[in-house]
Amino acid sequence: MPDASTDAVLFEARPDGIAILTINRPDQRNALGRDVREGLRAAWDRFETDPALRVAILTGAGDKAFCAGGDLKEMVDTGMAVPPRAMFPLPYDSIELSKPTIAAVNGVAFAGGWMIAQACDLCVASTAARFAITEVKVGRSSPWAAPLIHMIPQRIMMEIILTGKPITAQRAYEIGLVNRLAEPEALIQAALDLAAEILEGAPLSVKAGRDTVMLATEMGRAAALQAARAASEYTYNSKDAQEGPRAFAEKRTPQWTGR
Repeated sequence: MPDASTDAVLFEARPDGIAILTINRPDQRNALGRDVREGLRAAWDRFETDPALRVAILTGAGDKAFCAGGDLKEMVDTGMAVPPRAMFPLPYDSIELSKPTIAAVNGVAFAGGWMIAQACDLCVASTAARFAITEVKVGRSSPWAAPLIHMIPQRIMMEIILTGKPITAQRAYEIGLVNRLAEPEALIQAALDLAAEILEGAPLSVKAGRDTVMLATEMGRAAALQAARAASEYTYNSKDAQEGPRAFAEKRTPQWTGR
C-alpha cells in the first residue's frame, strides 16, 4: 500500500489498526487550502482501502489550531461564490467511508474546521479547544451544518450559527458535540483509548452499529428499524456472531476474523 503522507497531511498507519491523519499546516492554522484538501482526500482513500486499518483519528499539528476553516485568501483570489460540492473531502458526504472516524480537536475548530470535526463519527477535544461556525462574520454560509440538528438541541444550534461566537470545549461537551475531554498533552492518547475500545468489538458488529446510527438520522422510526435489521443480517450470519457467544461461555477473549 503506497504511503498517503504528504507535506500538508501526515498519515500514520499503526500496527494496532488505527490510522492517525494530521493536518500539517500549523503556520496557517491548519486551514483547508488546496494542498490540505488534496492531502486529506488521499489520506481518507488510503484509510478506506487498507483492510488492516479499522479506525481513523483526525487531528491538527501544533497546539493552536485543529483547523481554522477554509482559505479566505483563496476565496478572494478566485472570487469564489458557491463552493463546489466536492471541494472539501468530507467523510460520509463528498467521500465515502465505511469505518469509524474520531476527530481529536487540539485547538480552534472554526468554520470548515468545525465542519470536518462534525463530519467525524466521534470527537475528543483538548480542554483548550474552541469551536465556532463563523460564516456570518465573513458573509458566507454553512449549509454543511444541517446534520448538526441530530447532535445538539435546535435553539443551541441556532445561536451558534446566528452569532458566530466561539464556544469552549467544555460547552461543546455539555451540549453533546464532544464525546470526551482531555488535557492538551493527553489528547491523542485519549483518542487512541477511544479507538482501542472500538477495536475490542467485532468488526462487522461495529460496522452494523455505525450503519444503524446513520440510518436512524436519515429516516423515521419504522423505516430506520427495517433498514437497520437488513443492515445487520450479514453480521448475524457471520462466523464472528458464533465466536462471540462461544468465547463468552469459555471465559476467553474472542478472536475476531471480520467474517
